[in-house]
Amino acid sequence: MLRLTRPPHLLLAALTYLLGVSIPAYVGVPFRFLPFILGFVGILLAQISMAFLREVFRPHNEPIVAGETPKQKETLRNNLLYMSVGMLATTAVIAFIVHLNFTLTLPAFLFLLSSLVLVLAYSIPPFHLVNRGFGELILAAHIAYVIPSIGFLFQSGENSRLLTIILIPLTALALTYFLIINFITFPEDQKYERGTLLRRLTWERATPLHHGLIAFTYLMFALVPLFGYSFNLIVPAFLTLPFAIFQIFQLRAIANGNPPNWKLLSSTALAVFGLTTYFLTLTFWLR
Repeated sequence: MLRLTRPPHLLLAALTYLLGVSIPAYVGVPFRFLPFILGFVGILLAQISMAFLREVFRPHNEPIVAGETPKQKETLRNNLLYMSVGMLATTAVIAFIVHLNFTLTLPAFLFLLSSLVLVLAYSIPPFHLVNRGFGELILAAHIAYVIPSIGFLFQSGENSRLLTIILIPLTALALTYFLIINFITFPEDQKYERGTLLRRLTWERATPLHHGLIAFTYLMFALVPLFGYSFNLIVPAFLTLPFAIFQIFQLRAIANGNPPNWKLLSSTALAVFGLTTYFLTLTFWLR
């Protein structure tokens, strides 16, 4: 059951939420503990329900757990569905509590609604975007843009240009991580004919897209001073640039026919996105 929650996704969601919460503190908005806790629980429940609903509506020819019997599979599907509905209902209750006690602003409501829409569009028919080549885009948008925005808005109430400037390149970097996971699972995705982003694009197009997304990320970070913010705010993000370059070289070598080290590549991709988020969060908290 723990594996089905997709722990790396939860870790990244927690990191991006903390990033969103750290920016209001930087601009002088007093930290509010109860909205922080409620929002944190809410985003984790939303992310877990996204993972569970994916399994509930997984095609019948794909196993959820290795070695399962048809009866065990049906029981697991039902349990995951009940838990997912309960988690989404709890998230709605959390939003209502925040509204009653702290007044839920329109931007905060819209991002909460966006989270719900993305969770459902990602995983359930007739949308089921996870199997239509858009699943990785949905995951990147949810974890790297919607979740930190909820964290920010639960503290400040109103959106900020600084938040948008930070989250756009971060979303691009998140997409590179999920694209790397596509490369790793490609043989299994081919076997079950899953509609992943990589299978839609093919290796020939996905590899330069991966490289371009990384270049776009650090270029956007470098342009932050043009929007009136200190470059010192963004400098820590460049600490991960050597690892990002190493990630590009690894994928390039694999594309050229060298033996893959998938564990190293996935760890590098996770570290690049996770550490970039962590360093930015730490900078905003310390300032």
